[in-house]
Amino acid sequence: MTTLRLWLLLRRRTASGPRDPARLTSALAVVAFGVTTAVALVVVGGLTAFVQRQLTGTGGDESGAYVVLAAFATLLLLVPLSTLGGAAARLAVARRDARLATLRLVGASTGRVATLTVLDAAVQALTGALAGVAGYLALLPLVARLRFQGRAFEVGELWVGVPGLAAAIVAVVLVALASATSSLGRVAISPLGVAARTTPPGMRAARLIALVLAAVGAASVSSALAGAPAAVGIAVTMLLVAGGMATLNLVGPFVLGLVGRVTAARARSAATLLAGRRIADDPRTAWRSVGGVALATFIAGITAVAALLTPTDGGDPAADALAHDVGTGGLLTLAIAGLLAAVSTGVLQAGRVIDQRRTYRDLALVGTDARTLDAARFRETLVPLLVATGTAAGSMLLILGPLVGVGTFADPTVLVRYVLSVAAAAGLVLLGAAASTPVARAVVAGAR
Repeated sequence: MTTLRLWLLLRRRTASGPRDPARLTSALAVVAFGVTTAVALVVVGGLTAFVQRQLTGTGGDESGAYVVLAAFATLLLLVPLSTLGGAAARLAVARRDARLATLRLVGASTGRVATLTVLDAAVQALTGALAGVAGYLALLPLVARLRFQGRAFEVGELWVGVPGLAAAIVAVVLVALASATSSLGRVAISPLGVAARTTPPGMRAARLIALVLAAVGAASVSSALAGAPAAVGIAVTMLLVAGGMATLNLVGPFVLGLVGRVTAARARSAATLLAGRRIADDPRTAWRSVGGVALATFIAGITAVAALLTPTDGGDPAADALAHDVGTGGLLTLAIAGLLAAVSTGVLQAGRVIDQRRTYRDLALVGTDARTLDAARFRETLVPLLVATGTAAGSMLLILGPLVGVGTFADPTVLVRYVLSVAAAAGLVLLGAAASTPVARAVVAGAR
């Protein structure tokens, strides 16, 4: 049997079984790739629109500031975009590893396994990328209604061009192929270990050092910035925020692992015990599922403070327009980050259900009811969500506090805006997690 025919048979088997976990995995991966492509194209299109306005002189006196701020927002959104793209790739790889490892155990050659991997990954990524391009085209008229610099966007300003579309498709496919290829070594060298599953290695408390260093660095920089030009202050602030996000992604999984162990140790119900054990067993994956909310919490703080520190008095129309647009852009960035976080959570939670289908089957066989499994899955999202928002808020105070003053966050305007923004992002994530319920029901029903 040729490799292509074997791949087509595997695809046909997946398509014929509506409850086949592989089919659910493929659908989720395509959705994740599609959302990643569509949002990435929209964000890049917005950045190029501001660049075009600056180059053509139609953006006003503050056009350079708009380009810098748009580039900063784009860099911030790279974090949830990469998380969602990585989630799509890992979701496909998780199921593919088990299937290909089984083929290796029954005698399939390494070359055949590699070819099957490349075909599967390329088709899923290409399908998702093409769907994302269609989504981008559908969103263009809606995004064009946004007003910046005193006028709405034109569709032509937001158009990235055919080369941009091609580059996005190629990038998505390459990410999928890179993830698939990285898993080949484990499948080829130790297929039994892949099929049997292994526990991820633990993390060390040394990660907390990064948070201390970031706080000390922020305090030192804030004192050194006194009297510095505004451009220098903006650049340094951007670097501090980027460093804060990197620090948060280092510290967050470690803190979440501790909370997971405490939750499991003090659990008073089976659902809480299951949630705590799952979080403690793999805090990195649990953190990735809510990492977008941590970013949204950071962005919400920046947006709330910016609204207070950039008041408009009517004396300078250009400055007033910039201040207004900074608030609009911050809310838009926050909304995109919240949406990406919700999709990431839904994809990762559904993927974990599929990946843990044997555990779900065993729990169902010993009499665990669906309500307990649903409650455990909900708490598996809620606990990391609370940890992510709390850790992000604390990190934001440590890093931004020395720059703007901790008392700024006690202002009622800042506080109310911040709490509402974080609550909205958290609500989107919980909604995304709820989307995995049908997947869990299908897996449990198929196991019985």
